[in-house]
Amino acid sequence: MTLPNELSFIHPGEIWAFTGEDNYSTLVNSIQGKHIENVLQKHNFRNLSNTRDFYYQQRFNSSDSEDALTVQDHLASIENTGAGYWTTRKVIELLHLENLLTEQIIKLSNGETKRLLIASALIKNPQLITLDHPLTGLDTSTRKEFGNILKTITTSGITVILSTNPLEIPDGVTHVAVIKENEIIFHDRKEKYKPSDFNFDKEITIDRQRLKDLLTHHTLNNYSIIIQMKNVTVEYDGKKILHNINWLVKQGERWSLSGHNGAGKSTLLSLVNGDNPQAYANDIILFDRKRGSGESIWDIKKQTGYVSPELYQYFPTDSSCLHVIESGFYDTIGLFRPADPEKEQICKSWMTLMNIQQYAHRLFSMVPTSAQRLCLLARALVKNPTLLILDEPTQGLEISQQRFFTNLIDEYCLFSSVTVIYVSHYEHHIPKAVDKHIRLVNGKSG
Repeated sequence: MTLPNELSFIHPGEIWAFTGEDNYSTLVNSIQGKHIENVLQKHNFRNLSNTRDFYYQQRFNSSDSEDALTVQDHLASIENTGAGYWTTRKVIELLHLENLLTEQIIKLSNGETKRLLIASALIKNPQLITLDHPLTGLDTSTRKEFGNILKTITTSGITVILSTNPLEIPDGVTHVAVIKENEIIFHDRKEKYKPSDFNFDKEITIDRQRLKDLLTHHTLNNYSIIIQMKNVTVEYDGKKILHNINWLVKQGERWSLSGHNGAGKSTLLSLVNGDNPQAYANDIILFDRKRGSGESIWDIKKQTGYVSPELYQYFPTDSSCLHVIESGFYDTIGLFRPADPEKEQICKSWMTLMNIQQYAHRLFSMVPTSAQRLCLLARALVKNPTLLILDEPTQGLEISQQRFFTNLIDEYCLFSSVTVIYVSHYEHHIPKAVDKHIRLVNGKSG
């Protein structure tokens, strides 16, 4: 294993957390070579015949999702590069994948996918493994246990380098490096690292007048009921994912949706945003219309702004950031028509509001992770939707950007009757405007 000269201070068996400004994640992801495995935010799962990638709604369509390997088959398909310590059995035990072995990989939640990706890297027995924001998407209990997972990995002889939020250095990390303006300005043992020594939490002000102006481009329709579910149940192959869910959301309400990894949150949201065909087999009203009464998926989507970690996986790599945002007007994953000059100006104004205007014409796949996340957030907001679904929206953002976005949603709610569903494993990321709560526990509302 050979590391770049600027990382010569890293020694075998250490666990390094890289943090700081935006490019710290980029640096970690760029560490490549023989006996090095990279666990990125974006997976590269392929279908059974390895002929094409998955598409976004595939996980919710039972016939199409059968085109994916199960977790067990996926792990078995990975070449074990020798008689190393990590076997399929050991990675299953370490990452608690026992109950997921027969699941198609396309059906896994964000947190479950993260655990599978780490297991997939370990089974190759590398000398070094890099982890891009490994805590994002993990529920509270898994985050608490993550330090023990890291220690077990390094005890087996593997060096670990991870990128993470400056205020969320995982237990088990032995050393910390701080990046600023493309320079490593600090690298030392974890106990010598003090976040207060660095200006991480810069205040980003909100241009309230620009926000008000953007919200005048579209007037919200008035509805009595945004979402109503009565005894909603969803199951796949005899396994119930949701059990008798009852939920009423009226216009202008702001809800948080919480639950452990695999609790059924993504499935519940898929019923709301039109992606799950099992909505037709249940008693569900959306925007005052009962599902199955003649409405199309596009009738639902044109009222909804949506962002999720899963959505991030599927955007074309040749799209510019501006085109990614404009696709929000059409509810497509990528822009498949000529750009509209008027809509383009609206998109640019949202980018200016979010301080990412410099990325407008750069490829979405080539900008920093935090800029990608903010582009998808702008995409969800750009058409001033009636319903705004924000699933882990602050994942991958810097501290100042997290605070900015949370405050932006509060300001947005002040000036609009938008209905909000906000999903986060971090209570302090939830905007103050959110005052109603639903929690899922093993597919049941608690």
